[in-house]
Formats: sequence, structure tokens, C-alpha cells
Amino acid sequence: MNPSGKVAIVTGGASGLGRAVAETLVAAGARVAVFDHDTKHGVSAAADLGTAAIFEPVDVTNETQVQMGIARALECFGAIHICVNCAGVPHAARTVSDGKPFPLDLWQKVIAVNLTGTFNVLRLAAAAMARNEPEGDERGVIVNLSSGAAHDGQIGQAAYAASKAGVIGLTLPVARDLAELGIRCVAVAPGLFDTPMVAGLPKKVAQAIIDHMILFPPRMGMPGELAHLVRSVIENPYINATCLHIDAGARMSAR
Repeated sequence: MNPSGKVAIVTGGASGLGRAVAETLVAAGARVAVFDHDTKHGVSAAADLGTAAIFEPVDVTNETQVQMGIARALECFGAIHICVNCAGVPHAARTVSDGKPFPLDLWQKVIAVNLTGTFNVLRLAAAAMARNEPEGDERGVIVNLSSGAAHDGQIGQAAYAASKAGVIGLTLPVARDLAELGIRCVAVAPGLFDTPMVAGLPKKVAQAIIDHMILFPPRMGMPGELAHLVRSVIENPYINATCLHIDAGARMSAR
């Protein structure tokens, strides 16, 4: 699907990888609805993107808020063709720490945002996509961010790794569900990227990660590189029902 003239939803689009995706799609000629719970940065992101973007304050776990965000995107831009789910939380805790079990509310929060939130947005976006006139054979494209942690979860990442493995797990059945509607579903699993989440690490820690976990090139990924892959997935109609890794050959250690 050619992004030019299309309409995209990008969750988590206020910062980090989501913002890079939004910028790349606008540069490709798309109009973008930025969904994020961070109103301050969401408003700023939409302003920077200009008239091709709007911001909607959306908690991806909230059905009503997502429905309202989609309704606003349809009102402003007329359709939805692309949905990129970047919203996520990285909360970590050991299964047992100092004799205390992993807090169940923390587990539920991570699963709710990273997995249930992803499905919540894609199912509602797909219903809107189903009403599109097809371009060639397709009416829409869904791209969901997983993570290298889905396979190489570190100490304390039980909830995060499970949520991101779930994103990979839903890819094939969702793609099968939506095939007759002409909608593709693809997962992308980034490794270690230079985002605000990583920026808080001490330089020595960040360098140790690069030295011991990343194969080549020996550096963190740049958000624009992830966004470039997302754009490639959107543009290539033969990529479907799979997970693509973008991680410079990284393999995460236990810690």
C-alpha cells in the first residue's frame, strides 16, 4: 500500500519509536492520527507534524477512548488505512524478590497495555478499514510492535516478554481473520533502540549493552531505522502474517 494520501493511526506516537513512525508516514504523504496518553507530548508531536496530523488523548486499554479516537480520525480524514501499534510499557519485577511475589497489578498493567491494548486498537481500526474501497487487493495494513524480549526476555521481564510474545502470537490468526477483507497484519520486533526509555541508562551501562549484546553494527538502533522498516512493510503487499526482527543480530543476556 502506498502511504501517500492514506490515513494512519499510530499509537504511542507522542515520543520514541511511535513518533518516528508518525514522522516517516507524514513524510511519505500520509495523514496521521497520533494516539497517546501523554497529552503534552502528543499535542507537541501533532503540532510539529503540521496539518497532516491530529492528536487524540487515548488510553489503548479503554474501548470508549479508542472508539472516540477512531471517530475523530474518520471525521478529520475520512478513512483509516494503516494502524501502527507502538504504545507500550516496560515495567519490570522479578517473579520473586526479597521473598515477595511479582505484584499481580503490575503484571495486569503490562499485559493490558502491551497486549490487550494492541488488540483493542487493531480490532476497532480493522472494522473501519473493512469499509475502504480496495487499493489493488488490499484495504488496510496493521503493524504491531513486539520486541526481542519476546524470545530473549531478561531477568524481571516476565510480564513484558509475555506481552510481546503475545503480540507475535496474535499475528497469524488476526491475519487469517482479516485476509478475506484485504487487510494484512504484521509484527515487528525491535531490539535495542536509542529512545527516551534507554536514554536514562548510565553511559557505562549503555556501552556494556552494546559491547556484549549487539552483533553489528555495534550501536543502538535509531528510531528512523525502525520507522523505515514499518514503511517498507506497509508498501510491500506480500509481507503478511509474520514477525520481522530489526536488532543488528542482538541476543539479550539474562541481565
